[in-house]
Amino acid sequence: MATATATVLYFLLTCAVQSVLSSLESAYPSPYGLDASCGADDLIPVRREVYGGGRIIDISHQYHSEMPSWESSDGLGHFLWLDKSMKNGSLANNSEMKIPTHTGTHVDAPGHVFDHYFDAGYDVDTLDLEVLNGPALLVDVPRDKNITADVMKSLNIPKGVRRVLFRTLNTDRRLMFKKEFDTSYVGFMKDGAQWLVDNTDIKLVGTDYLSVAAFDDLIAAHLVFLKGKETILVEGLKLDDVQPGAYNVHCLPLRLVGAEGSPIRCILIK
Repeated sequence: MATATATVLYFLLTCAVQSVLSSLESAYPSPYGLDASCGADDLIPVRREVYGGGRIIDISHQYHSEMPSWESSDGLGHFLWLDKSMKNGSLANNSEMKIPTHTGTHVDAPGHVFDHYFDAGYDVDTLDLEVLNGPALLVDVPRDKNITADVMKSLNIPKGVRRVLFRTLNTDRRLMFKKEFDTSYVGFMKDGAQWLVDNTDIKLVGTDYLSVAAFDDLIAAHLVFLKGKETILVEGLKLDDVQPGAYNVHCLPLRLVGAEGSPIRCILIK
């Protein structure tokens, strides 16, 4: 009887402690969606874009079957499956996935458009993490415009700024939330890319659709950006509901040796 009473008291005390901790900082949910109520019916996972009371903003897109994929009208499709399942007798659940390396929020390496760079090993594992992490500026591009030299001039980005995220009409149109690939997305034209390389200190260029370059200047603009091997392109950013201005950006690609692109998790910190 004493043992049973002690067990009940321990359970109630544990729930009380969890409840207090949860009320102190609701921005940090319990692992795997477990909340403080200790009830079996409360296994509701928490998904969010903003953490730490608004200080941390996730600007990477969720991966799912209906997200846009390059030149596909059917979206990404089935890319994730449960190879080993506890329901089928496995000791643990283990998933596998197969996706193009330039899917969703991702990064380009120089080998993406330069074959001699690819052969030499300029893959995503060689990208400079110092460039991918640090102070950044989020700017709004004039709507209905590709990013030309004139648009770049009009943005008046100060010298010394090394990381810029360009929010365009793509975000307003919610193109990254539409299954069908859209060739009318906004991106850099060749002259805009050249102006940026020649006249700014920007080394990280971030945009809000699957390519940093407009479809009509697709390869030409990429060649300008990646020729010097110093500029890193981050594509497919989720920039809706984020105020323009100064942040710290943190982007981490997978260490895929031999890959010219990689999915990436990107966050802004105020």
